[in-house]
Amino acid sequence: MAPLLTMSGITKTFPGVRALDGVDLDVEAGEVHCLLGQNGAGKSTLIKILAGAHQPDAGRITWRGETVRLPTPVTAMRLGIATIYQELDLVEHLSVAENVYLGHEVARRGVVRPREARARTADLLTRLGHPEIDPGTLVGELPAAGQQIASMARALSHKVRLIVMDEPSAALDPDEVDNLFRIVGSLTAEGVAVVYISHRLEEIRRIGDRLTVLKDGSTVARDLPARTTETDRVVSLMTGRDIEYAFPARPPAVLTKEEPPPPLLRVEGLARAGEFAPLDLDVRPGEIVGLAGLVGSGRSEVLETVYGARRATSGRVLVNGRPVRPGSVRAAVRAGIGLAPEERKAQALLMLESVTRNVSVSALSRFARGGWLDRAGEREAARARTRELSLTPDDPDRPVRTLSGGNQQKVVLARWMLRECRVLLLDEPTRGVDVGARSELYALVRRLADQGVAVLLVSSEVPEVLGLADRVLVLREGRVVHAAPARELDEHRVLDLVMEGSPTC
Repeated sequence: MAPLLTMSGITKTFPGVRALDGVDLDVEAGEVHCLLGQNGAGKSTLIKILAGAHQPDAGRITWRGETVRLPTPVTAMRLGIATIYQELDLVEHLSVAENVYLGHEVARRGVVRPREARARTADLLTRLGHPEIDPGTLVGELPAAGQQIASMARALSHKVRLIVMDEPSAALDPDEVDNLFRIVGSLTAEGVAVVYISHRLEEIRRIGDRLTVLKDGSTVARDLPARTTETDRVVSLMTGRDIEYAFPARPPAVLTKEEPPPPLLRVEGLARAGEFAPLDLDVRPGEIVGLAGLVGSGRSEVLETVYGARRATSGRVLVNGRPVRPGSVRAAVRAGIGLAPEERKAQALLMLESVTRNVSVSALSRFARGGWLDRAGEREAARARTRELSLTPDDPDRPVRTLSGGNQQKVVLARWMLRECRVLLLDEPTRGVDVGARSELYALVRRLADQGVAVLLVSSEVPEVLGLADRVLVLREGRVVHAAPARELDEHRVLDLVMEGSPTC
C-alpha cells in the first residue's frame, strides 16, 4: 500500500538560514513514526509545513496518493492532519468543550448548540480514557496533562487521520506518560498515524515503529527500526554539523597558589516543586557556567527562579555572599543580576519603543533630574553601549521591532551593560539569530566574562554550551545528572546523558 503521507525534497529558507534542505519523510497509516533531531535540525519547520503554517519553497507533499497543497492550517485539518504543539495552543479562559470545537462550532441552522458540544466532548474524553474531565471546565484550570488531553480531543473532533505530537511527554509524570502511550496505542489500532517527536530514546523504543533522523535541515536516516536502534547510532547521526560555531578562545588556565576568588553567584539547595529538584551551583567572576538539557529538564526554570521571576520552594540565592530576597525581580536586579530571557520579544523588549528606551529601561533613575528625565543623557548613554556591541544600524531612535534577531539580542545585553550587572543569566542567547551574528554574540559573552561578569548560560544547542562554558551541568527531568569542566565533555557524551539520564555524580 502507498504511504498515508509522503513529503519529498522539502526545502525552506528563512532570512539568513536554510531551515530545510531537501527533507524526505513518509508515514504509513496506523504507525507511530518517530522524528528525531537536535534543536535546529528542522523538525519544527517541517511539522509547521505539514500543519499548513509555513509554505515550502520546493518539494512535494502527497496525501493518500494525491499531491496536495496545504496553504493554511484549516486546509490541513480538513484533510485530517492535526498537530499538537509542545506549547499547546489552547484558549485558557474558554471551557474544554469550547476549545475542542473552536472554529468549527456545533450548530444547527446557524445556531450554536453548546449543550451538544459538551456532550460530544464528553464522548471524546471518554474515548481518550479521561471521562472525569468536565467539558465545562475552563482549560486554564486543568493541569498540564489535562490540557494535553483537551488538545487531543480537539484533534479527534476533526476525524483526524494523522496526528503530529511535538514532545508530548515533556510536562508529564510517569503515570501520565503511561496513559499517553495507551491513547497512542488505541489511535493507531484504529488506523490513525502518529508522528511522534521526542528526544527520549527510551520512549521511542517503547512506542515507535520507525524512525527518521534530521540534522541541519536534511534527512540523514530513514526507516530505522525504532524499537531496536541503539543509542550510540542515533546520537552519532544527530551530531556533527554543517554550521560553523566560531567560538572565541578561552583564556589559558593559569596555575597559581592563590585561592580562587569567591563565587559572585551562589545557589544553595534551590528547588521549585514540579520543575526542578534541589541544586547547588556557583559561578565565579569571569566564569561561564552552562546548563545543558532537553526542553522540560528545568533549565529555564532555574534561571527564572534565580532571577526572582519564579518563587523557589526551598533554597536561596546569594550574590557576592549576600542573600537575595526570593521571588523578587527588583531585589535580583538591585543585587546585580540581569536576565536575557528565551522569549526576548515577549519577555524582554518593548517592541514599539526605540533602542534608547529599551536599553535605558533598567537604569532610568540614573537619568532623573528633579522629576524629569535627562533625555539627551539617556540617549547618549544608550548609544555608547550599543556602539560597543556594533549594533546595526547605529540609530538609537530606531524602533527595536525593526532590528534583526541578533541586533535585538544586542539591545537586551546593552541594557544590562548599562546597568553594570555583575551576574548575567542567558537563556537561549542565539535563538532566532543568523549564523553571522552568532559569532559576534559569542565574542561579546566572552568579553563580558573577561571583564569579571559571572555568566550562567542555558542553550538547547550542545556545541554552544560546550564552546562557551568553562563548566557544564547536565540536567535531566529537573535533576543534575553530571557536572564537569567543558573540556572534559563532548557533544556525543552530553546527548547520551540527557537522553539516557544515567547519573554519574
